[in-house]
Amino acid sequence: MHNTNISVKSHTPELITVELGGEIDASRCEEMDSLIFGEYEAMKGDMVLDCASLQFIDSTIIGEIVRIYKRLTADGKKLALINLQPRIRKLFEICALDKVLELR
Repeated sequence: MHNTNISVKSHTPELITVELGGEIDASRCEEMDSLIFGEYEAMKGDMVLDCASLQFIDSTIIGEIVRIYKRLTADGKKLALINLQPRIRKLFEICALDKVLELR
């Protein structure tokens, strides 16, 4: 069992903050999708993914983040990833997603 955390830290009409932590792989994609889009549909706002305690993601989760980005931008909303560990940031840079996604 992987140590993972996918939880909503806060949700206001303007901003949804979701915490991603531990090791998140394809086995958690459906849970992540359900939580994030459930929150988003309840009250559409910009979204921040707080990755301070995120240790690992696989390509499925990178794809899920791109899907979230596409959905939010289609609605005129913004997505930002914050507190990325250097090795997680590197994955986004390798995929050239640092040119598209807001990484802070």
